[in-house]
Amino acid sequence: MEEVFFKDWKSIGHVVLSTVIAFITLFFFLRISGKRTLAKLNAFDFVVTVALGSTLSYMMLAMVPLAEGAIVLFLIIALQYIFAWIARSSKKMERLLNAVPSLIYYNGEFIEHNMAKEAVTRDEIFSMIRNSGIDQIDDVKAVVMELNGQITVVRKSKGSGGSSLDDVLA
Repeated sequence: MEEVFFKDWKSIGHVVLSTVIAFITLFFFLRISGKRTLAKLNAFDFVVTVALGSTLSYMMLAMVPLAEGAIVLFLIIALQYIFAWIARSSKKMERLLNAVPSLIYYNGEFIEHNMAKEAVTRDEIFSMIRNSGIDQIDDVKAVVMELNGQITVVRKSKGSGGSSLDDVLA
């Protein structure tokens, strides 16, 4: 129990140095990899975010050598781009890798089977409608559960025939 709070100054110095180097390495990789790595677009991007954080913590705590950790960070980011490229190249792979938006309310009707699939309640939909600044549900054309889990409320357009279902899910 003597090493619970403090081992020695050498260990502290090692963790400080590892943290600084690991942080700079991840920052460098994120800058060259672009915005996609930072986005939370879908389940795959969430997995990438968790894997990056986990790897970074191991590097910072000197649980893996910095060079090995840097290779893992690079591979995670590279795999994300490879899978994104594959998804762009093939509709089948895109459907396999990415979720699709789910219509959970449309033209005055709750779509119960989609609500059950997405584990969304009517109260949550009402809350999102209010958060969108709409005080009458009659003003809502559609409510969509997006790829990243966010809920989008689409307002009925004034005077026009309204948007089509394809416009809502686009």
